[in-house]
Amino acid sequence: MSARPRPNSRLLAAIALASAAGLAGAALVAAPASAAADALSVQYRTSATGATADQTEPWLQVTNTGTTTVPLSQVKLRYYFKSDGPSVTYRFACSWAVKGCGNITGTIGTLANPTATADRYLEIAFTAGAGSLAPGQSTGDMQLRFNRADWQTLTQSDDYSFSSTQTSYADFSRVTLEANGALIWGTAPAGNDPTTPPTTPPTTPPTTPPTTPPNDPNAPVLFDDFSYASSSDPAIQQHGWTVKSGQGGPGVPGATWSPADITFPVTGGNSVMNLGLTTDGTASGTRETELQTTARKFKNGTYAARVKFDDTPTGGPDGDHVNQTFFAFTPLNRPMDPDYSEQDFEYLPNGGWGEQGNIMYETTWETYNPDPWNAVNAHGQQRQSYDGWHDLVFTIDNTSVTYYIDGQQVASHGEPYLPETGQFIDFNHWLIDLNGQTSSTPRSYDQQVDYVYFVKDQVLTPAQVNGSIAALRSAGTTFKDTVPGS
Repeated sequence: MSARPRPNSRLLAAIALASAAGLAGAALVAAPASAAADALSVQYRTSATGATADQTEPWLQVTNTGTTTVPLSQVKLRYYFKSDGPSVTYRFACSWAVKGCGNITGTIGTLANPTATADRYLEIAFTAGAGSLAPGQSTGDMQLRFNRADWQTLTQSDDYSFSSTQTSYADFSRVTLEANGALIWGTAPAGNDPTTPPTTPPTTPPTTPPTTPPNDPNAPVLFDDFSYASSSDPAIQQHGWTVKSGQGGPGVPGATWSPADITFPVTGGNSVMNLGLTTDGTASGTRETELQTTARKFKNGTYAARVKFDDTPTGGPDGDHVNQTFFAFTPLNRPMDPDYSEQDFEYLPNGGWGEQGNIMYETTWETYNPDPWNAVNAHGQQRQSYDGWHDLVFTIDNTSVTYYIDGQQVASHGEPYLPETGQFIDFNHWLIDLNGQTSSTPRSYDQQVDYVYFVKDQVLTPAQVNGSIAALRSAGTTFKDTVPGS
């Protein structure tokens, strides 16, 4: 899945840059005066390697190889591509970035001198919030992507900056970098060097310290700490929850959604919801669980839950492709439904979907086509164990969906993935397939939920969420729902 960079790749890239200019020695001597100090290199990889794709995915990082600190607000990158037609428009999105997607902008531009492999470019710039790069520092991962506005399949094999073999980060000269209007790195398509100096001296916007967003005490809230007697407790329905039963997706066809396997044990003096999953390796012997809000009334705001994931079965052999979740969604009413949306935490303790070990996904969906499969989404991922209790938070505003685990941001996705309409809140525990463990010995897995919390139209920090939960529990509140209906 990965390709190692060739030895001396930076030297080879520099030679290639100079050769393309026609004067190897002169090109190096004629570099801008600031280049010696402001030496920056660009590394590229892609996770979409096909000749055609739903989205082009230029993942980039910038490394400061010089001797001075460089404000990223002075830096611009260009990725060059051939459009699928003169009237085709494109949209940019940032899936995840160490510097934060909110500090990265993407603009599609048109080249003044089109070539056989490029007539457009994606220009990446940074806000002051991205900070600076000290000598030796890197921006880290920037998982970027763009798609046709009509979501038709695009061709990328003829794009100047695309490389299907670049599946791990390495220096890459077909992406250019400017600092203060001077070309520092890379070779543009012939006749399109981005070296026009700015008409006025560039200025760095003043950096202001981040402020904690206000927490409106009167904002509509849903809070439930799952103090119920059983899945048939009338209070569950009265509090706006639906317990899934019968058959149907997701998961193994023929498996059963079992209300009886949702229980509410008391742990440490506190009631929690336990979502059980049992299987004997057959569809008919598999029982899954799901709890969903009855009302589709949740959109912008802060979603939070404290969830205990389970890496190993409570009995029987391990290895099933289990999926343990917390998410919000709008149903798909037809293929590529523009009103569909979903924001997922999905933990796969034994892998699945081609993964061999523990992996957590944060997936934000725009839409999809079930047959033939065509997924329009963005995701973050962490290949590690999350066995045990964890605080999960995701926030939605008019610019991004941002995910946190235990107070740390792990993913952020912007347009076109924001929800368009009201959503359900959901927890489910299900089996992806029957391939992970083929034994006929019965086994069971548990996923527990301490509480769920939503505050409408407020983007709270994880610390503010914890403070709100503590206040609700100090007041003796076990359930509250002031969120207006959709």
